[in-house]
Formats: sequence, structure tokens, C-alpha cells
Amino acid sequence: MMSLSAKWLLGTMSFLLSSLLILLFVTPPSWGQSSETISPKASDGTPFPWNKMRLPEHIIPGHYDLMIHANLTTLTFKGTTAIEITASQPTSAIILHSNQLQISKAILQKGAGKRPSEEPLRVLEYPPHEQIALLAPEPLVVGLPYTIVIEYAGNLSENFHGFYKSTYRTKEGEVRILASTQFEPVAARMAFPCFDEPAFKASFLIKIRREPRHLAISNMPLVKSVTVAEGLIEDHFDVTVKMSTYLVAFIISDFKSVSKMTKSGVKVSVYAVPDKINQANYALDAAVTLLEFYEDYFSIPYPLPKQDLAAIPDFQSGAMENWGLTTYRESFLLFDAEKSSASHKLGITLTVSHELAHQWFGNLVTMEWWNDLWLNEGFAKFMEFVSVSVTHPELKVEDYFFGKCFDAMEVDALNSSHPVSTPVENPAQIREMFDDVSYEKGACILNMLRDYLGAEAFKGGIVQYLQKFSYKNTKNEDLWNSMASICPTDGTERMDGFCSRGQHSSSSSHWRQEGLDVKTMMNTWTLQKGFPLITVTVRGRNVHMRQEHYLKGADTTETGYLWHVPLTFITSKSNSAHKFLLKTKTDVLILPEEVEWIKFNVGMNGYYIVHYEDDGWDSLTGLLQGTHTAISSNDRASLINNAFQLVSTGKLPIEKALDLTLYLKHETEIMPVFQGMNELVPMYKLMEKREMNEVETQFKAFLIRLLRDLIDKQTWTDEGSVSQRMLRSRLLLLACVRKYQPCVQRAEGYFRDWKEANGNLRLPSDVTLAVFAVGAQTPEGWDFLYKKYESSLSTTEKEQIEFALCTTQNEDKLQWLLDQSLKGDIIKTQEFPGILSAVGRNPVGYPMAWQFLRENWNKLVEKFDLGSPSIAYMVMGTTNQFSTKARLEEVKGFFSSLKENGSQLRCVQQTIETIEENIRWMDKNFDKIRLWLQNEKLELL
Repeated sequence: MMSLSAKWLLGTMSFLLSSLLILLFVTPPSWGQSSETISPKASDGTPFPWNKMRLPEHIIPGHYDLMIHANLTTLTFKGTTAIEITASQPTSAIILHSNQLQISKAILQKGAGKRPSEEPLRVLEYPPHEQIALLAPEPLVVGLPYTIVIEYAGNLSENFHGFYKSTYRTKEGEVRILASTQFEPVAARMAFPCFDEPAFKASFLIKIRREPRHLAISNMPLVKSVTVAEGLIEDHFDVTVKMSTYLVAFIISDFKSVSKMTKSGVKVSVYAVPDKINQANYALDAAVTLLEFYEDYFSIPYPLPKQDLAAIPDFQSGAMENWGLTTYRESFLLFDAEKSSASHKLGITLTVSHELAHQWFGNLVTMEWWNDLWLNEGFAKFMEFVSVSVTHPELKVEDYFFGKCFDAMEVDALNSSHPVSTPVENPAQIREMFDDVSYEKGACILNMLRDYLGAEAFKGGIVQYLQKFSYKNTKNEDLWNSMASICPTDGTERMDGFCSRGQHSSSSSHWRQEGLDVKTMMNTWTLQKGFPLITVTVRGRNVHMRQEHYLKGADTTETGYLWHVPLTFITSKSNSAHKFLLKTKTDVLILPEEVEWIKFNVGMNGYYIVHYEDDGWDSLTGLLQGTHTAISSNDRASLINNAFQLVSTGKLPIEKALDLTLYLKHETEIMPVFQGMNELVPMYKLMEKREMNEVETQFKAFLIRLLRDLIDKQTWTDEGSVSQRMLRSRLLLLACVRKYQPCVQRAEGYFRDWKEANGNLRLPSDVTLAVFAVGAQTPEGWDFLYKKYESSLSTTEKEQIEFALCTTQNEDKLQWLLDQSLKGDIIKTQEFPGILSAVGRNPVGYPMAWQFLRENWNKLVEKFDLGSPSIAYMVMGTTNQFSTKARLEEVKGFFSSLKENGSQLRCVQQTIETIEENIRWMDKNFDKIRLWLQNEKLELL
């Protein structure tokens, strides 16, 4: 699953427009806190024979025969599921999952062969756990083969999960209907009764009945099509490999496709609505290249004969890794050569690489339970970086990847964070696992481990892991055990389960000469929440290091957590990375000679932040202001990030952090500039919501003055590398939104020409966002943009217009946008979370966004589901820039009134902590910022 958590920077949204898109699932019941009831009652009032949320382990499914017949006119479907099972202990109750399905008949077939004996099964339903019990007349015999056959019916889901309805408009304006699936994490049970837990792997033989005008696709290739009645065709698909229920997929549509073969003979196809199939070629080429890369990297052939990629018009997450049939939001797969931006190309490539990585990590080897979701998602996120840096070096993914670690640290620094591997049981808790900690932190600690072990040793470990556990399920420790059995390729040898080095190796080129206990080390990163702050004090040649748990907040009592931290550092005397494994609370390393400065966490490869005591920060600020290119752009970005993190905990004065940013006047690289904006823009966003107009205006002017030279250098073209183009796009947007006149005037000219050409003039795609944002500030411009939105076939253009519409200062238009996108007619409901959050970042719109969330909470939970990342995104997007006690009380009051319909959500705890931190931060730093802005050195900018 691809969950791109959106950061709506610059007051509304981040440079990567595709990060508007967030992961969503849906399922209606509200989940109480306890998953076990003493004696549950079935829906007919009789006792239900099972009281746990998890299924019993003594019935094992081996194979499913599934027939689905969907009617796209009545929006209903019928199905028959035959499941081959065996029992490992005698039982007369077969417990499995079913949700919102009407079961008409259930029978038990005993034995194999042509004529098995049949007996009816009594069906009990227990909707609170989405379970059914099939009661046999007598206990099942251990080890004997049985088949349960269930006939049932259901309605196509109106949400984004299960077997659901999707629609699109043709160029001529006709609305067409299709049906598609989204089963992860707990929605296969909405399409067919099944053992819907990842460890119950089985093979699937799928048959789909459809009208002749439609096309059906599924995980496996089509074997044959049979006419079963006039106007009704049954498609038979090949039997799947052994896999989890959440990976089953089927689509009934009128999609068109384009195809290519990989070197090893895998047929790769991209499916899309007919009017957009001409936008499928970029993703098709990328998929072929990436699939070939993974087959080589993992040393395991892709096990299926085909890989389809389908662009679904209504899709709530970024994408989904169904085995052999990956599904995508249209904007994550379709590339319009005329209108798509550089960030869009990067987004599509990363998304395709993420889903194809899952074909091994997640599909071939699957976590045993959702507590270890990171084994799927952290790995797929990490493999985006590993694969794309090789297959598409021109995208320079390394310029973008490490910013993800800072995103993860934002939530991981809160007390409400959770360990990467954390216990979950009910569906709402499972959905909450699809967050920055599972994805981004998971990827960042894997990158740190690769840096620690060396790329080849790391690769050896994961290949061994995949080979050993193919078609099986794993826990956290299985990965570490595979890693621990591979030694780094630098003269180490195996001794007693550890990699050990000879005593001759020098500490400058190796980790400390002792055993590398990968499991113990990595458990400190996956089984406890948060990350360490390393405080460095230099005394002559001695470097004193101390680690502590970095936590924001007032009641940050010491947790006593310790990490095994693979430290790296460079100094003024040596620019090759030195290494040191810190396993204790404090330690000392001795340098060969005294140095002017020392910089830890080389290249941002480590998931920790660093505080330099005494004059350490002054030395580094001096270095940046003198010769900033002496350290890498990633190192510069991490200094900016760490400095402001330390302001939050009072370790560094705000003035020193702001002084450090002054060097940005001479910066040209994407990572440090973006990081500077990521730290400075939220400061004035807090002020906007406190009506601190004078200082807010001064601060905005300071930011533009700081970046003015770089803004003025930007050409209004699509020239340069992907990083240069993404930098241009975001800088010009910032300049225009901040009303920097040279930018506004240029954008107004472009918009005027575009409007006069009735939207048919080709704008440089990298500047379109800035042009539209300026154009949307007049009522006529806004109305024209909306008219173009209605008819556009380009997902990129639609997203850019959507963003621009949200920047208007007209309250009526903002209210109309909220109403329309929730309604879902012209603006699809999948866009609503992004629009709500954009309005929540708008200085005029934020009160109405917060009001809208409260008034429509029940509707939103019904549509987007309790615990889903989209609900979390909307909660944070409407509230986490508040910084007054009055707003804090409003937020607390509203969410506590929701009881089990939202008060316990992690995102609610996160936003409350964030608002409390904002209040403290503003109380402590606002006057200091006001005085700093009057400083004479700013006159030099």
C-alpha cells in the first residue's frame, strides 16, 4: 500500500502535489476498547461460540474457489465461495470473517473426489467482530479434508474498500460505472466469506461473471471465457500462488490497456479508462525496468506470468500491491507528457517501485500479523530509494528520500507515538498502523542498518530472508536473524552468532571492534518508540557523547530508553566518515588531533538528532556562512532540522537557529532550501492563526528577502534536473503566494494569456501551480479555473487547479469547495481530505475547515473510516496549527464528546500534544523572534 502522507507546506500543500494523496480505507462499525466479550450473542440472540477478535488457529484454509457475479446496473453482487479446510483439533464450529454479506446457504462437503457427502451448516453472525460461525452437526475429524461452500449476496460498497463502485465521465460527459476491490487491511470479508488474517495463506481460483461489453481482470491471467447465458460471460482465471486474502483483487470495467514484456517473459500491462490510456506509457516503461531490477536484486524470479497496473478513478490511498494486479489512484500512475510536472514523474516512479517491491516484501513474504506491518511498508518505502536510484538516476531520489526521516521524526517526537512494531487487534487500531512510523521510520532505520552493515551484506541478509520465508509469514525477529547470519564484507568473520572483527582494524574506518549483534541493536529501534538525541561535547581531542530520548512536551520525564546508535562523523580535518557504535548512555571517543568543528550523522543516514554543546553550534554556523559546500547538502539540511528541533526542547535559543538559516541566502540545493522552508513557514502559519499581523508580515518579508536571490534566478521554464525543477516549482509558488511582486506580475501575465486561449495554451508545467494560485485570487479567475477543472482529462492539471482554488481569500467559495468535494459529484470525494486540509491552512478558511470537520464528523467516519490515515490527516490538517488555550479547549472538548467514535484515536492525542507544544513554543519564542527581526544584520539581506 502506498500511503503518501501529505505535508501542506506554504500554507496549503507540499511541493509534491501527489502527496495530496493519502491512504484510506473504510468499514462502518465503531470498535469498543475490549475485543473480548464474556459470552457474545449472535444476531439472532443465540450464544456465539467464539469471543475473540482474532480467529481460532485450529481451522486451516488451503484453497478458495470463488465465483463472483456483479451487476453494475443494480450495484449488487452474488457469489459462491468454496473453501478447502482441515482441522487440527476436533471442533463443530468453523469461525471465519464476513462483513455486510447476506448468506443464503452454507454446506459442508466431507472428503475429496467426485461425490463428497454434503450436510447443511447452521450460520450464526456476530457483526461486532465481523465474524460468522458455521455449525456442523458433528465435530470435524482432525486431518480430514473438508470443503465449506457458502452462497451469498451483497451490495457494491459506496466507499473505497471491499468490492466497491467507481465512476468516471467520458469526454462526452457520459457517466460510466465500474467495480474494483481494495481489501487491505480487513475488507476481503466484504466481498467473500474468508479467513481474513494475513497468516491464513491459501491459493485462489477466481471466476467472474460479467456482461459482454465489460472486461474482467484479476490476480492471474485469463484461462478461458464461457458463455453461461445470453448476455452473460464467465471468465476463469488461473489459480494463484499461496497468498493472504488482502492481496486478492478483481476489476470489472471497460478499461483499455497497453502491454510490454520483461526480459524474463513477464507480461506487464497498464489499464486505464479509454480516454486516458494515452497517459499510460511512462508507468509501463518504469514498471518493466523496475520489475527487472527487483528480479535481479532479490535473486528470486517474479513468480507470476503477468503484472497488471490499473488506474482506478475512485481510489483513496496512493496505490495497492495486490499480487499480479496492482491498483493506483489515477494521479499516481498516469503521466501527461504535456502537463505533468517533474515532481509528478518522481511520484509515479516511486509509487510503481513501492508496489512492485511489495511483490516480494509483503506478498511473497508477509508479516504474521498487523503489529509488524512495517516489515511490508518500511521495506517497500526503503526499496523505492534503493531501486529508483539505480533504474532512474536522473530523478536523483536521494535528494528527496531523507526528508522522509524528518517527517517521521515530527510524530515520533511526541509522547503519543508508538514503536515501529506495536500490538494491534481491532480494525481501527490496524488502520492506525498505516502511518509515518510504519512507512517512513521503517524505511529510515533500514537505511541506517544498510549504512551500518554495508550495502552488500545488507542485501545478502534480505535475500536470505526472502528465500527462507517465501510463501510464509514472519515476525520482526525473523528479519534480524537473517541479517545477523550475514557478515559485513570488510574482513569480519562469524563467531557464536555474531560478526566479529580482528583487533587490527582502525576505529576510523570501522564500527567499534566488537561483535555486531544486529537483533539486539535493531530491537532498540523497533520495540521502543521515539529516537535518541545525542549531545556532543568536545574537550580538546576528547569527544564526550551522551544519549537521551528526544521528546517534545512539558512533562518529558526521562524514559530511560537506550539505543544502539551507529554514529558517523566528519571533522574539519577529515571528510571521510568515521564510525562509532554508541551502546551506553555516555561514552568518549578520542580524535587523532584537535579539530575546529565536528559534524555527526554524515549524509543524514542515521535516525537521530545531535546537539553540539558549548561553541559547537557557533562553529557549524560559521562553517555554513563561510564555506557551506565543505559539507554535503544533506548534512546542511540536517543541521537546519536539528537546530529547530533543539529550540523546541530549550537546548538551543531560537536566535541561534535563525542565525544559522541566514546562510541560505547563498544556498542553491534542494534539500537545505526545502528544509529551511519547512522550519520557517510553519512559524508564520502559527502567527496567522493568532492575528499577530505586524510580526507575521515582518517574518514573511524576511523569508522572501532570504530567498530572493534564488527566486530571481529561477527561469519560467521546464529546464534542468528533476531536483532543480521541483525547487523552481516550490520557490515560485512561495514567492507568488507571499505576493512578491516580480513573481505575481509574471504569473498574472501567464494566467491572462492562458485564460484568453481558453486554457489551451501550454504553460511550463513547473510554474503552473504558481500561475493558477495567482489566477484564483480574482472571482473571474477562480470561476474560469473551476470550469477547466470540470472538463480536464489531466490528473496533474486537476490537482493543480484544486490546490489553487483552495488559496482564495473568498470565504463563500471555500465553503462551496468543502460542500462540493464531500458531495463527490464533480470534485470526487477522494479529494476531500486534501481540500479540507488545504482550507485548514488558509488564513481565511481555517475556522470554517475546523467547523466543517466537527459538523460532518459522523459522515466522514462513515465514508473514510475510524483509524484510517485520511481521518488522521483531516484531524491534523484542521487543528495542528492552533496555538491558543481557547482553541486547545475546543479541540479537547469536541473529541472527548465523541466517546468510542473518535476520542481514543492516536491522531487526536497527537494533535492535542502538538497544540500544547505550539502554545509553549509561541509563549517562549514569539517576543524573541520579534526582537530578532529588528536586528541590524538582517538589513544586509
